Amino acid sequence: MKTYVLRLRYMLELIARLDTAENFQWTKNNSGSFYYGTFPNGFLWGVGSSAYQTEGAWDKDGKGPSIWDAFTHKKAKVFRNETGGSACDGYYKVKDDIQLLKELKANHYLFSISWPRIMPTEIKTEQVNEKGIQFYDDTINSLLENNIPVVSLYHWDLPQVLQEKYGSWQNISMIYYFNDYANLCFEKFGDRVKHWITFSDPWAVAVKGYDTGEHAPGLKLGGCSAYKAARHIIKAHAKVWRSYNDTWRSEQQGMVGISLTSGWGGPIDPHSQRDKAAAERYIQFHLGWLANPIYKGDYPEVMKNNVGKKSAQQGLGTSKLPTFSVQEKTYIKGTLDFLGIGHFTTRYVLQKSFPFLQVPGYNTDYDLAELVDPKWPAPGHLWLYSVPWGFRRLLNFIKTQYGNPLVYVTENGVAEKVQCTQLCDEWGIEYLRGYINEILKAPNDGVNVKGYTAWALLGKFEWNKGFSERFRFYHINFKNKNKPRHPKASADYKKIISANGFPNPREVDNWYGEAMDSCSTTHQHLATGNCAFCSVLEKHIIYSLMAHMETVTEIVLPTVSHCILISIVLLIFYLQNHS
Repeated sequence: MKTYVLRLRYMLELIARLDTAENFQWTKNNSGSFYYGTFPNGFLWGVGSSAYQTEGAWDKDGKGPSIWDAFTHKKAKVFRNETGGSACDGYYKVKDDIQLLKELKANHYLFSISWPRIMPTEIKTEQVNEKGIQFYDDTINSLLENNIPVVSLYHWDLPQVLQEKYGSWQNISMIYYFNDYANLCFEKFGDRVKHWITFSDPWAVAVKGYDTGEHAPGLKLGGCSAYKAARHIIKAHAKVWRSYNDTWRSEQQGMVGISLTSGWGGPIDPHSQRDKAAAERYIQFHLGWLANPIYKGDYPEVMKNNVGKKSAQQGLGTSKLPTFSVQEKTYIKGTLDFLGIGHFTTRYVLQKSFPFLQVPGYNTDYDLAELVDPKWPAPGHLWLYSVPWGFRRLLNFIKTQYGNPLVYVTENGVAEKVQCTQLCDEWGIEYLRGYINEILKAPNDGVNVKGYTAWALLGKFEWNKGFSERFRFYHINFKNKNKPRHPKASADYKKIISANGFPNPREVDNWYGEAMDSCSTTHQHLATGNCAFCSVLEKHIIYSLMAHMETVTEIVLPTVSHCILISIVLLIFYLQNHS
């Protein structure tokens, strides 16, 4: 009970801090205006997907099981116990989905290869699944008629056998198994694929797979587990880049990068040194953790200092953050041809310590709390608020921090609640226009951004959230065994592609009208039954305070004058029922 009282006191302190923050003046002063113009010639436009989320056919044609197959077949791991076993049936609908790319006028398609589909036993000399190789051969060849294939080697679906034998990314041997797999892909597909991504969002792999257990393999190891996984992933990336550089580059003339996903964090009080320091930790613990070693040879100093301090406080003899040797730093540094960036939303950040939590891990090491402005649009899921100006700041941070590298946006999009599925998703149009417009401003800042990948082509399986949350331009009716694809209004993205940006106000306004007119009003609501009404109170207070109470890293704060009493009452109710 003492812990809950302290948390209640902390909540009231946050409310007081917000009252002195002058009603989010930073948001008002930095919201930005819409910029009309076009991207430089040669800018790449595309959409993305991943193998486990879309392919289905989880046990067909010689494919081996992945850690996500094992994870989703356990009860209570995924919303409604749903799985990606059949997903979008993308394995059987390649030509249909490539036709959708033509409709969108995309000039590149980012997809991932399923490691267990082509190497079911994980050992190249034992078994290569020729049917899996043929599937990706056919996919790549079909894409090349109209699109540039951009291929991710790892979007989370590790062969289950590597988990069972070695403990997956907790084991250093993964570096060598991953390198074998990557070289097989370079050998089989590298004559046609010129853009390779080693890992997609490795932050989620390390933190959600081994620290919080939200994602496969579902381990809640705490301690140094996330740091150990990330270290092995960084070294695996470097080894694959060097393999490509030494063996394949001269012949194939391709590029190898990594895709890192990060939000933007700004100080809740821009005049507070503590809040500014917390915002710096936010970005370094998310983006810098993985980018810094590749660009500079080592982890960010603020991260090393904070984790070292926390480790000492916890009575550990050494830091939970493993060190790189001098040789490792040299080996890792510079192993990148381009940086892929995934970005979805922004947070305000302020200083917060975690002295009372019993199980220390990654989320208690960076001493901050995350907040959002209730004025930010949220189309249905509480984590994803539309804050376009944060993206431009993130891109400028990358330019300054890492020497203005070549950047491709590899994931950006908005999800909605499936219960209220609408083809006429005006919020999707607004989100895309806002974020793409901030990217359009970035070249004027000198940012070397050369391409944009919208996430995602299809409404698909969304990891531990099952099918309840979907990013897509095309809605899939999963109740129909044929899983037909229906274009949403946000497929208006094709107008942005055709114009290479936003040429003038009149044309852009016309796009919106045309997109909404093209939506049949009789198909606006595809979900059966009534859409559940989620009140502001339910969405912004109850969910945030209760669902996130144990790991308080995000607190959604409605208007202070209307909510102090409600917050206290809800907290008291919660404490009474959990004491």
